[in-house]
Amino acid sequence: MRMTLLSIRRSSAIALAMLAASGIAGCNGSFNPIRDVATSVGAGPQLATSPDFVARSRPANLEYMPIGTPAPGRPTPARTADEIKAAEAELDALRTQNEAAGAAAAELGKTPPPEPVRLPANTSQPTRQKINSKRTP
Repeated sequence: MRMTLLSIRRSSAIALAMLAASGIAGCNGSFNPIRDVATSVGAGPQLATSPDFVARSRPANLEYMPIGTPAPGRPTPARTADEIKAAEAELDALRTQNEAAGAAAAELGKTPPPEPVRLPANTSQPTRQKINSKRTP
C-alpha cells in the first residue's frame, strides 16, 4: 500500500478535525470525554462529595421557570389604599419619635466637658524635675 501526497493530506486533515472536535467537546460542562477518560485513569480531577450542610441546603430538583411563560401571581394580595395610608401614618409616627429622641440626645450632648482633675504637687521627686528641665532647651 503506497501513500500518496493526497492520502497523507487527507488523513492529516481527518486527524486534525477529530482532534479539534475532541477539544471542542472538552468545553462542554456536562459531556467531556477527555476529562472522563483522564478521571477514570486517575490522572484527571477527582470529584469531591459535597459536605452534608451543602447537600441539605440545595433542593433535589431545581425547577427553573421556562422561558416565555408568564410570571406566577403574587403569594400575597396587594395592599389597599387604606392599608397604605395606615402604614404611612405608622412610619410618620416612628419618624417623629426618632426625631424627638435625637433632639433629646443632642441637648444632652451640649453639656460642657468636665473640669480636669487637679493633682496635688508632688515634692518627693525633685531629681526628676531637674532631669526634665535639662532636656528642654
